[in-house]
Amino acid sequence: MKRTRRNHTAAFKAKVALAAIKGEKTLAELSVQYDVHTNQITQWKSELIMRSTEIFATAAERKEAAAVPDIGSLHAKIGQQAMEIDFLGRRARSYGRCERKEMIDKTHALSVTRQAALLELSRSNVYYLPKPVPESDLALMRRMDELHLEYPFAGSRMLRDMLGLEGTEVGRRHVGTLMKKMGIEAIYRKRNTSKPHPENRIYPYLLRNLVIDRPNQVWATDLTYIPMRRGFVYLVAIVDWATRKVLSHRVSISMTADFCVEALNEAIDKYGTPDIFNSDQGSQFTSHEFTSVLKENNIQISMDGKGRWVDNVFVERLWRSVKYEHVYLHACDSVVEARRKLGSYLDFFNRFRPHSSLDRKTPDMVYFDTPYQLQAA
Repeated sequence: MKRTRRNHTAAFKAKVALAAIKGEKTLAELSVQYDVHTNQITQWKSELIMRSTEIFATAAERKEAAAVPDIGSLHAKIGQQAMEIDFLGRRARSYGRCERKEMIDKTHALSVTRQAALLELSRSNVYYLPKPVPESDLALMRRMDELHLEYPFAGSRMLRDMLGLEGTEVGRRHVGTLMKKMGIEAIYRKRNTSKPHPENRIYPYLLRNLVIDRPNQVWATDLTYIPMRRGFVYLVAIVDWATRKVLSHRVSISMTADFCVEALNEAIDKYGTPDIFNSDQGSQFTSHEFTSVLKENNIQISMDGKGRWVDNVFVERLWRSVKYEHVYLHACDSVVEARRKLGSYLDFFNRFRPHSSLDRKTPDMVYFDTPYQLQAA
């Protein structure tokens, strides 16, 4: 049955946006609670953050913003605005499909059809209402995550067959859909059949044959899927390559660039800057928001080869430790609990967990060059 169009009040939008900013529930949980599309929630959240500066604007700033230029000035700016619109359009289209969907503003004077065309989205894609992830899929995603850690080369067909041998009958296409939702893919040598968007520059890999033997010489990052009892979140970490120390981390309910930028800024504020920063070619790390922070701090940017997990192997080993030593043993019931428990484990990882590759020392001992002292947890 066709759903009637609803007009939400400003108070309702603010309430939902504030709940999303607090991040205590997943997008799926907020969608069910408020009966609102997850993309709409993300959009309201972005609008609230963007317009929050207007609250603290001075009278002079408000007057300047409200000033109407004369006709001559408007005509003089037509050419400049045309170039800016073209630039912004190409920049917006450099984002992933999900991030572009979040840019759609149904309350804007520009029609949704035109907005979708500018962002290279189909109109049906904009209006699609996803259903909450069923419990059976959450259990399946958790098992797929375990299998992916053990067999990163397994694609949707192999995972389907592995699950079938365990007694779980599932189709290859459904496995592929869940893999996209989780942000994982099979790792193998691929033909270069596609090129990255020109707006998202891919940087060369700078670590080949490089001796990395001191703190803050090279930092690395990656994000991973974290299953919970009901739902899931994403975890990003900034890691010092030589010492394995987790410099900062963030947990998010969506796989966007903002929480990755927050983690990067926190690491720089606390520990200074590295000579080189390495990441994979994920859209979060190739985005202008992320790479601009690195450029502003004169940090060399290095990126893994496409599909080459071995280029960022130490972060992959961190994920294995996080999941086998913590996530799979402690199913979290909420985002708040996930943030707290993951933060507690990563603190243990830095201060108390010895590593054979570090001569049985902890990351903190090697990073700060200090002797081991057992502290009360």
